Amino acid sequence: MLAAPVPVDGFTYGLLTPVTAFIMAAVGSALGLRCTMRALTVEPARRAGWLLLGAVAIGTGIFTMHFIAMMGFTADSVHISYNVPITLASLGVAIVVVGIGVFIVGYLGRTAFALTTGGIVTGLGVAAMHYLGMAGMKMDRGRLVYDGTVVALSVLIAVVAATAALWLSMTVKRFGVAVGAALIMGVAVSGMHYTGMAALEVQAHAANAAAEGRSPAEILAPILIGPVLLLVFVGLFVGMDPLENEWRVSVADEGIVGGDAAAPEPAGSGATSYFERHGGRPGGI
Repeated sequence: MLAAPVPVDGFTYGLLTPVTAFIMAAVGSALGLRCTMRALTVEPARRAGWLLLGAVAIGTGIFTMHFIAMMGFTADSVHISYNVPITLASLGVAIVVVGIGVFIVGYLGRTAFALTTGGIVTGLGVAAMHYLGMAGMKMDRGRLVYDGTVVALSVLIAVVAATAALWLSMTVKRFGVAVGAALIMGVAVSGMHYTGMAALEVQAHAANAAAEGRSPAEILAPILIGPVLLLVFVGLFVGMDPLENEWRVSVADEGIVGGDAAAPEPAGSGATSYFERHGGRPGGI
């Protein structure tokens, strides 16, 4: 029996899933970029912990964005479920690949080579998570077919936007730009996702009756509980960091919100960190 394309809907719940997904991607990116910046203020022996935390934040943000968006994806008369081991493996892949990118920046510094290479690898981590996550999708009578050209475009979007976000967050010393970098990274993740979904066609065999089963939202909600709590943990950890508190106080006291803010210098480079210049001691992992 020949398979034929069936109508799909990526916005079953309207704007709820794409907006929520983007917010989660931006939050994960903001935390991850902040951890990466923090890693540059401590000595190399203590840097790995912050970089790992940054990779976890960005990777988890990518994962939650993808599967919140997938809650709104349905195919006409096709029952969709997910392979849990493959789905969770996509989270691990995102953290590992993004981790390579942030470790490059963390140990090579704010050089053009490090920021470009780190951005490219981070963008590839976004794409790897997306397509491995899609590979975990199971359909009772359908299969996924991709347009290779649009797939390539989706990867390019992820790489370019992730590289831009990393450059901005590490080189421009402005509070507003730091927020903008997180939003650009959120655009990288969301833009890559929906471009990748535009490359997708669901082909299914004819069925005598409508498919029955749980909705994608019912299947994916339990899987997302752990990653969302992980993002909350990272947020609490970053919020309690002494340097983060000192930075906030300085921004408020000096009135530099949206203006130039002193960026931390790498420890061990002969320059003191921002926190040390203001009378404290570096904290962190």
